[in-house]
Amino acid sequence: MDRQHVGSAQPARLRVETRTVDGGTALLVPVGELDHHTAELLRVPLDDALDAGRTLLVVDCAGLDFCDSTGLNVLLGARLRAEDAGGAVHLVAMRPAVARVFQITGAEAVFTVHETLAAVLPDSG
Repeated sequence: MDRQHVGSAQPARLRVETRTVDGGTALLVPVGELDHHTAELLRVPLDDALDAGRTLLVVDCAGLDFCDSTGLNVLLGARLRAEDAGGAVHLVAMRPAVARVFQITGAEAVFTVHETLAAVLPDSG
């Protein structure tokens, strides 16, 4: 399946790079806007990582310009699946506009949030 065109997602507005680091951790790097129209572009690689047995997912949010409730729900769903498998979803380098969505909804309390990628993956650089 062509991952650039999932459902009705608009790939020009969100790009997601995925790689495996640190002995099996999935690092996902969304860049752009995460919303109702683009959420599948993040949901698919999150699900793929979990289906492949990756239980620690690190989402580097440094390039994420916007996140709405649909994007938040994608991350919350991945968090539940990861925790059910004994893992977790860690969020990194959230910009103020994105962090605000997590603060307003209280979702920041259920994620481990790091200021830098090096804080969660010291050998990533």
